[in-house]
Amino acid sequence: MLYLTSAVLGAALCCFAFLGLRTRRVDGPLDDYMTARNSQTSSTLGLSFLASGMGAWILFAPPEIGAFVGPLALAGYAFGSTLPFIILALYGPKIRRALPEGRSIAEFAQACYGLGVRRWVTLVSIAYMACFLAAELTAIGAITALLSDVPPSLVVIGVALTTLIYTVVGGLRASLATDRWQAWLLLVLLVVVGSMALWRLPALPSEAAMPAIPVTSALSVALTLVIAVTAANLFHQGYWQRVWAAKDDHSLGRGAWLGGAMTMVVVMVIGSLGILAAMSGVALGTPPMPFFALLTDAPAWLSLPALVLAVTLVASSVDTLQNGIASLIVARSEKRGVSLEAARWATVALMIPVVVVALQGLSILRLFLIADLLCASIVVPVLLGLWQRMTPIAAIGGGVAGLLGAILPGWLSQGSVSAGVVAASFPDSIPTLGPFLGALVMSTLVSVALAYAIKKQPV
Repeated sequence: MLYLTSAVLGAALCCFAFLGLRTRRVDGPLDDYMTARNSQTSSTLGLSFLASGMGAWILFAPPEIGAFVGPLALAGYAFGSTLPFIILALYGPKIRRALPEGRSIAEFAQACYGLGVRRWVTLVSIAYMACFLAAELTAIGAITALLSDVPPSLVVIGVALTTLIYTVVGGLRASLATDRWQAWLLLVLLVVVGSMALWRLPALPSEAAMPAIPVTSALSVALTLVIAVTAANLFHQGYWQRVWAAKDDHSLGRGAWLGGAMTMVVVMVIGSLGILAAMSGVALGTPPMPFFALLTDAPAWLSLPALVLAVTLVASSVDTLQNGIASLIVARSEKRGVSLEAARWATVALMIPVVVVALQGLSILRLFLIADLLCASIVVPVLLGLWQRMTPIAAIGGGVAGLLGAILPGWLSQGSVSAGVVAASFPDSIPTLGPFLGALVMSTLVSVALAYAIKKQPV
């Protein structure tokens, strides 16, 4: 079984590499390597948004939220995962028109506010995506150890190297090409594995009930997830690359709505399996993994589609993140050859520390929450860039206020600044509403107040 599993996973990765490499443009310019500008239809974008956003996290987080907090929080998670696509559908065409040669949210920030804000936005975006990368590779290692005898490090390195091969050579076009196939494959595999998990679900006992958590607590978790997931995903450079990759505004809008709708359905369906697992009384494991608890003692053959599903989920998000981070790191240059080479080496270099972290098998949920909070503190000032009254001072002031707002709830409740900072670093790795709400409210209020108080100067 070890050799069969290794062969199947290897074949899947080879297929992804082939699909990505065959779309490369040998003589394409750096801009095409990074953006595939004005080339993608709505259906391609919709599938790409789904594949890019769907990582191995959907097999862990939504089922756990459903199992322990219930359908209300799960709905918040699903809406939070979908809201970035809605914002891109509504806001993306305006950004395309305002910055037709743009490449990233960082360049949009520079066009609106100047170089200083661009650097801050770039730092936050890279930090978030690096956490996302490490989390995905850590997850595939954990899933491999859970479902097979294949060494987890072998799969982690295999996924990282395979995605590097086609993203380094083919850039964004390679990622878009694999996304189309990966999206359909993951939908099919989710149906197969999910159906088997549901079929193996024990009969619900007569006293089965939804998770017993107060409505106010469930609403708090739901709102926290909406803010955290939405703010963080708006700094996902892979999504912003696709804003300019769209053939036109209509394709972008339809593609974003399609990707958002499919994402919401997938999150709700997978999360609902967690609710059913909790209601059935099966042992959820330590740490709890409701989705995989349903596969306990499943037939050996089921581990193969489950593993291929996990590899597909991870590869589809990792290649997007690799290309997205590289596009933020590499500056524009008149010399195409030098810049393209730099883009490729940046993609390789960024994966070294990420793979090292992933091989440790650490939980990086706390780092994820901190990165989400950084995004939440500046997302409103950045998106207000198209408002004519906004100024660089208003954006910077709003970002600083967002950071202060993040520590304010803990500061007020515990009586010291240091306690507020600790609370905003999520020491128990549990998402809490206070820091996120404080960051969002303070950044918005201060940005708007300064925009009205200070006359705008030319950037």
